[in-house]
Amino acid sequence: MSLGIVILAAGQGTRMRSAQPKVLHPLLGKPLLIYALETARSLTSFPPLLVVGHGMDAVRQAVGEGVVYVEQSEQLGTGHATLQTQTTLEGRVEEVAVIHGDMPLLTPTTLQQVAQARREQQAPVAMLTVMADDPRGFGRVVRGSGSEVLRVVEEAEATAEELAIRELNAAVYAFDAAWLWAHLPNLPRRRNGEYYLTDLITAASGAGLPVAAVTSADPDEVLGINTRVHLAEAETALRRRINRRWMEAGVTIVDPATAYIETEVTIGQDTTIWPNTHLRGRTTVGSNCLLGPNTLIADSAIGDGCKVIASVVEGALMEAGSDVGPFSHLRPGTHLAAGAHVGNFGELKNTTLGAGAKVGHMSYLGDAEVGAGANIGAGTITCNFDGQRKHRTVIGAGAFVGSDTLLVAPVRVGQGARTGAGAVVTRDIPDGALAYGIPAQVKEEKKEK
Repeated sequence: MSLGIVILAAGQGTRMRSAQPKVLHPLLGKPLLIYALETARSLTSFPPLLVVGHGMDAVRQAVGEGVVYVEQSEQLGTGHATLQTQTTLEGRVEEVAVIHGDMPLLTPTTLQQVAQARREQQAPVAMLTVMADDPRGFGRVVRGSGSEVLRVVEEAEATAEELAIRELNAAVYAFDAAWLWAHLPNLPRRRNGEYYLTDLITAASGAGLPVAAVTSADPDEVLGINTRVHLAEAETALRRRINRRWMEAGVTIVDPATAYIETEVTIGQDTTIWPNTHLRGRTTVGSNCLLGPNTLIADSAIGDGCKVIASVVEGALMEAGSDVGPFSHLRPGTHLAAGAHVGNFGELKNTTLGAGAKVGHMSYLGDAEVGAGANIGAGTITCNFDGQRKHRTVIGAGAFVGSDTLLVAPVRVGQGARTGAGAVVTRDIPDGALAYGIPAQVKEEKKEK
């Protein structure tokens, strides 16, 4: 059965106390709205219909292509918002699901269950409910003597008896499309001037038609974000879900309460994540790695058997067996080849460290290429910026750079070459040569055999 999914995202979200549209507030690295869009796209090939209003230009910029934007110029309630999609959907799909852009934890499986319940019971409408002691402002589900759903009463309009009901309306629906378009234009206007989608529940039950209801087994799944407190609660729930999935897949997370793993991160088996470790963006981590404690890795690729201890890794590539830390920083464009080592207080930017090369202590390498097996002494600095342009430094395989060496780029240190402690290198050093002094002079050439 063809399915169209409507995502309601036109509200102002005034309780967020923010100039940013509510649905664009980030949750583990992505706007809230993106989660709803991903759920919709996983269930149907028909493009999601996104009802926008407040902050719609910002929403369009954040979401981009691949959706159908429908403008709700006046915010007149959920029924009115859904009505705006009739022109696009009528006659093109047999079933319409309606969800909210501020419910990021709703899973495709649950939404599919709601739609399936409607079909199995041949009901014009199905809804998702949840049993909870904290109503969070949700409407109460009123059932009849036979447990049939009769109506949804909003919290502001409920009697004391109705307020005691623990079954709440989660605001997730599936409709028979033909029935929806026949009844949606006839919704009554409430005293506040709005049209409520929940009045379709009353319309169906009043006509003697069944209303299918699916009760969520996970209260976290129906968390709606109306305040920054709710946002923090949702992030905690999502982190718990993600961390559990990785632990079940063979990853050791020593303290799940302090592990922050964003949704697009991938991790190999037998990797251990120590406390206060953040894995962000499109990060990939291999197997048998040791990450943390107190580590941030963002948009980076970490190979098998790597170690990152108390350090920051951003936009970098670490090949198998390489390690960094503690207290070091790999900046964008950095590449550690297999077995390379960056120790304490090292900073590398747009730099390649060859296989087995070592930067042991307190050094800065920017725009540099370091050959395999080279050793970079403590306090080494590549002077890569002349005030206008960046320049590269090349250090050959097996080179030995003495402590406190300044390499004034562009400059090349040859294979197997050496610099003395405190050297200021302004000219290329030939392969196998020794240079020292200020400015450094070649004192010993490689002897020919």
